[in-house]
Amino acid sequence: MKDVERSSPENRGEAEADKLARYAPGAFALILFGPPGSGKGTQAKLLVSDLGFAHISTGDILREHIAAEDAIGRQVMAMMKNGQLVPDELVNQMVEERIGRDDCMNGFILDGFPRTLGQAENLGWLLAARGIGHLVVHLAVDYNKLVGRLTARRQCPQCGTLYNLLSRPPVIPGRCDIEGALLEVRTDDQEMVIRKRLEAYDAQTRPLIEYFRADGSLHEVEASDAPPEVIVRQVRQLIEEFRGQ
Repeated sequence: MKDVERSSPENRGEAEADKLARYAPGAFALILFGPPGSGKGTQAKLLVSDLGFAHISTGDILREHIAAEDAIGRQVMAMMKNGQLVPDELVNQMVEERIGRDDCMNGFILDGFPRTLGQAENLGWLLAARGIGHLVVHLAVDYNKLVGRLTARRQCPQCGTLYNLLSRPPVIPGRCDIEGALLEVRTDDQEMVIRKRLEAYDAQTRPLIEYFRADGSLHEVEASDAPPEVIVRQVRQLIEEFRGQ
């Protein structure tokens, strides 16, 4: 893949160092981990508002390149059509380009990255080269409680509005408040599907959790029952402690 060929970290040179000097003092990366349904996206949005950081999702980056129909987008589309996974090298390249944009100069939140040890190791080099520290927050959730929460979700087939029988039920049981249509259970919210997704997440994430635990950057926040406002206060406390080191 010619478009993603890269020089080794050792050969980046002075031009690269000059480019990296734009980061603000105290800038850092907040890396959020959490299983499906843990509220990771909600936490990212709340923290972006607090910190003034950029929110970086690899899924969003991929969609951006595909929509732009640029060289990377065309490569990704070809891979997807062939049923191939996007390789680490290409994902790493996209993330490196993204964290070099102006909205990342004060810091950024990484959501859905890294997903592999190779990505984690490359990210470590990228951050070290930029003099940027990193704080890793893992939203720990009891899987049985998570399954109960996700299987309680319902969706209107007409307007797409999502409800939760536990936390946000419709006014009339089983019917959409807006359209009055009968609510449905999405395929992704069936228990067997959810448990398979959680097993896949656990297998993929466990090595990363151990990797970041080894470098002392990992912190776990219990997110099984607490509302988002309580969880985000705990994360803010971790950030304050990190900044004070």
